[in-house]
Amino acid sequence: MTATEDVLATAERMWEGGFLGSDPVTNLGSGMAEVADGVAFVPSFANVSAVTTDDGLVLVDVGSQFLSGEVHSTLRAWTDLDVHTAVYSHGHIDHVFGMHRWEADAEVHGRPRPRVVAHEAVADRFDRYIRTAGYNTVINRRQFGVDNLEWPTEYRYPDRTFRDRLDIEVGGLRAELRHDRGETDDHAWVWLPDRRVLCTGDLFIWASPNAGNPQKVQRYPLEWAAALRRMLDLFDAPGGGPEVLLPGHGYPIMGADRVRQALDETAELLESLVAQTLECMNSGARLDEAIHTVTPPAHLMARPYLQPVYDEPEFVVHSVWRLYGGWWDGNPATLKPASEGAVARELADLSGGAGSLADRALTLLAAVDDDPAGRENVSTEDMLRLASHLAELAWLAAPGDPAVAEARRTVFTRRAGTATSTMARGVFTWAARES
Repeated sequence: MTATEDVLATAERMWEGGFLGSDPVTNLGSGMAEVADGVAFVPSFANVSAVTTDDGLVLVDVGSQFLSGEVHSTLRAWTDLDVHTAVYSHGHIDHVFGMHRWEADAEVHGRPRPRVVAHEAVADRFDRYIRTAGYNTVINRRQFGVDNLEWPTEYRYPDRTFRDRLDIEVGGLRAELRHDRGETDDHAWVWLPDRRVLCTGDLFIWASPNAGNPQKVQRYPLEWAAALRRMLDLFDAPGGGPEVLLPGHGYPIMGADRVRQALDETAELLESLVAQTLECMNSGARLDEAIHTVTPPAHLMARPYLQPVYDEPEFVVHSVWRLYGGWWDGNPATLKPASEGAVARELADLSGGAGSLADRALTLLAAVDDDPAGRENVSTEDMLRLASHLAELAWLAAPGDPAVAEARRTVFTRRAGTATSTMARGVFTWAARES
């Protein structure tokens, strides 16, 4: 089986649901596929797409710190063309840290440095990353469980930027760049009309959209859906719409009907979550009610490309609330709260000590094991959530108590083991290790 056949066979199995529950980010992939005439796709921690032109290669994204070397060698085995232009789909570090390898090629061959094109907000993102390098180190260690991760403070800034739309031509290749907010405020997606190839960046990632990441800056779920609808408009354009979708993570989608379905249903999921959350907000509900009543459409959550393996629809509710309603959750006690430790100590005193809270947390875990279907009016998920609250309160009240710490470790180890998403699993694993 050739490299192309292997990648496309994997893509077919993904579409048929053969990898349900797999994470498109931590599933690094390997190999390369030539998905259209002169268009190569390299699956990686963040995917890289390459197009041959008379003036050199055009890349959409350039790879991550850790795997850009593998991407570079893979493409070098496919073509000896140097890079003329690289487009950043957005400024996340898994997409923008391979330029030095292509710049080294240009230097060796005595050619001009490759041009980098991106949305104008990418530079602002890099500036922010430099200011918040410590915070980003902490949260990404927590999210991905990489203890030695150090957030970078040096970036290859774009040479040319645009605001809404930029059409470029390189060596006979036409590329239409469009800006839309979605996972980020600096996102660009790329349409190659002559090849009928759509490069979505992270506006499609083979998972429930990363529109609610609990540790990262604001996402834009409704604008994200609108971006996907604009991609669908390409099907009404002269010459026909996309026959190939190349995502920021995951594998290609081949065939116009499948591309149309994936874009439409991802937009539908986001639109539903936003509409339900806004309905709660407009009725005067608290965030708590929205979290526990907004439900993603079941037929969409059955799709292999909308599984909650990286982010989760529940987290999108938080993102919508923060975008339209601010940071307060509607609970008057949380507007100007006591410290978490003070609340925990008070509740521990009322309940007979931190040990009592910890014991109750473990009792709830045992109840889940004894009755996996849940108790009357209390699901197993609710019991796990309650156990988490009690274990955390016990630990805040008595952080030096070894038995309390062990109970907390036990509870959050269980939560990590049952979590479906990278986001939740990372936080719960961090809590268990901290204990």
